[in-house]
Amino acid sequence: MFEIRDLNVHYGGIHALKGVSLEVNDGEIVTLIGANGAGKSTTLRTVSGLVKPTSGHVIIDGHDITRATPQARVKLGITQVPEGRRVFPSMSVLENLELGSYLAPKGSRASSLDEVYERFPVLADRRKQLAGTLSGGEQQMLAVGRAIMARPRILLLDEPSMGLAPLLVQEIFDIIASIHAAGTTILLVEQNANKALQIADRAYVMETGQIVLSGQAAELAKTEDIKRVYLGG
Repeated sequence: MFEIRDLNVHYGGIHALKGVSLEVNDGEIVTLIGANGAGKSTTLRTVSGLVKPTSGHVIIDGHDITRATPQARVKLGITQVPEGRRVFPSMSVLENLELGSYLAPKGSRASSLDEVYERFPVLADRRKQLAGTLSGGEQQMLAVGRAIMARPRILLLDEPSMGLAPLLVQEIFDIIASIHAAGTTILLVEQNANKALQIADRAYVMETGQIVLSGQAAELAKTEDIKRVYLGG
């Protein structure tokens, strides 16, 4: 369904991504784990078109979209939930959600809103409330709900559990599992490697801008290096 091939990204003189390649098959949850500064968020931002690569390719359904605009990628079904939630604080919950459907098929907004409100009842209760007054967990739900409004085929999640209390972390991962069960393919960037490996089909491990390990998530979770470095084993 989706892949990146030999992706290189530079920030000035910094070589942030060094020949990164990965693929996500239709219906999978694939996770990308690694330490801070490894290049995980840069990978997602390049996939969504917010960062332009120095070289390499981004491909969906066999079509090279490396030079496509972010808007074009959303139309193709690639939607990102950014790190830090990035809701519009001075707009209402409903207005934030409606922005997510800006490029969605005409006539889909009402059914998408119903789906979001069913999944996140608190957003329905607070639809007129300013997004900036929500708690951190509620803002994360809003960010995910806004992405669902775009009716994505592949959902890019960047550190969805960051800054959340343990109970909310579990709730967010339950939500990710339910979105996947409803038919959405997911590429998950997450520092909580334990939770990410539990939920994913396959995993890639990134260090200093390179993929250093990949395989079935359950198998990687059993390896000594992964347990020692990422799982506290």
